[in-house]
Amino acid sequence: MGSRPGLRLLLILIVTLAAIQVAFRPVVFVGYVPTFRKPALHLNLGLDLQGGSMLVLEGRDTPTTKATPEAVDAAMSVIERRIDQLGVVEPTIQRQGTNRILVELPGIADPDRAIRLIGKTALLEFVDTGLQSLPDAATWGPDGRTVTLPAGVSGPSQTAPRRIQLPKRVIVTGADLQDARATFDQTTAQPIVSFQFRGDGARKFEEHTGANIGKYLTIVLDNEVISSPVIQARITGGQGQISGQFTLEEARDLAVLLRGGSLPIPMQVMENRTVGPQLGRDSIDASLRASWVAFVAVALFMMLFYGLPGLLADLALSLYMVLTLAALTALGATLTLPGITGLLLSVGLAVDANVIIFEKMKEELRMGKGLRAAIGSGWFRAMSAIVDSNVTAVIAAVILFFMASGPIRGFAVTLSVGVMISMFTAVTVTRALVDGAAAIGLGPRLERVARRVPA
Repeated sequence: MGSRPGLRLLLILIVTLAAIQVAFRPVVFVGYVPTFRKPALHLNLGLDLQGGSMLVLEGRDTPTTKATPEAVDAAMSVIERRIDQLGVVEPTIQRQGTNRILVELPGIADPDRAIRLIGKTALLEFVDTGLQSLPDAATWGPDGRTVTLPAGVSGPSQTAPRRIQLPKRVIVTGADLQDARATFDQTTAQPIVSFQFRGDGARKFEEHTGANIGKYLTIVLDNEVISSPVIQARITGGQGQISGQFTLEEARDLAVLLRGGSLPIPMQVMENRTVGPQLGRDSIDASLRASWVAFVAVALFMMLFYGLPGLLADLALSLYMVLTLAALTALGATLTLPGITGLLLSVGLAVDANVIIFEKMKEELRMGKGLRAAIGSGWFRAMSAIVDSNVTAVIAAVILFFMASGPIRGFAVTLSVGVMISMFTAVTVTRALVDGAAAIGLGPRLERVARRVPA
């Protein structure tokens, strides 16, 4: 009997150390050499905790397309693909009314870049301009027949924009793209965007370049010229590149836009707000204080009311907190203020199971059973109540996760993860600690729980 509690306690110690490593990473390996550093929580933080950008976009009608709810839904899908390629963790993308979209981007502190990436239509077109070269920043009008040249392109004395008649003959569009990546030109070492057409688009591109050598194939993004290269040879395989004096970030952003696809309707920014990290820092500090107060209050209650078993339950509660943080870190979850609320709520649920177990154990002891029998019977009798209460909490959290959005989903995640881990710590960890205490001769102190009555 003495070896089994010892083995279980050893396994619990190993699990605890592993959880600390996952959540706080106090040890990093340089090659095979471990290096110790100051522990720091590696959870992803939401917009309300780490700051970022919040945008409200409104769909606008065009002569050919109306901002219907279906079009707004399609725009949301495109925006979501673009954000996914940015690597933003747990963004919030949700409808507001019939034609507005709310976008929250944790960690993106540059709202202008967010607007460029999210609100740009990003309609890429390869236009046959024949023998006419167009300068960068020249723009086609809505009629598709008039091009406005930027000021100064005709000579130093030309200061006002000039318009020319030039029909837009589109050969292929960004809808035919299979991939787009930011790379470097092997000759000039300048950032460029390499692209690859697929299927019918690759065939059209190859046929046009083969039949129009020496002519211009102008690359247009949202009706604005970004380059106007000469076709020097037949381009096979549907591959090509876009150059335009890009910075590396501009090339990467353009590749993101092209891979994400073009928006079906124009989106106008109606609200643009930046949440600073100071607000997030204040929220974290206040939440941490609330967490410590709640933890200490619960721990004191358990010790005062149940004595040594309560102290052992507090140790299990400490492990519960570490395991929960490790699980959220491993899942890549994002912690928000509602998520912290769910974490605090699950602390109460974590000791709820211990309260049920200890009350059942007290009943067994008062009936005259021995300590070992009372421990086993108390845990067995409490299991049905523990399972029922925790399963109902998890069901509520799952419903919240699938039917809500944004920070409420974070609350559902932390609550469900916390409830499931609390069952493990209450049923397994606390039992191992109680068995271990009984094995080393602390049985009389454990039995005192039967003599404790509510004040």
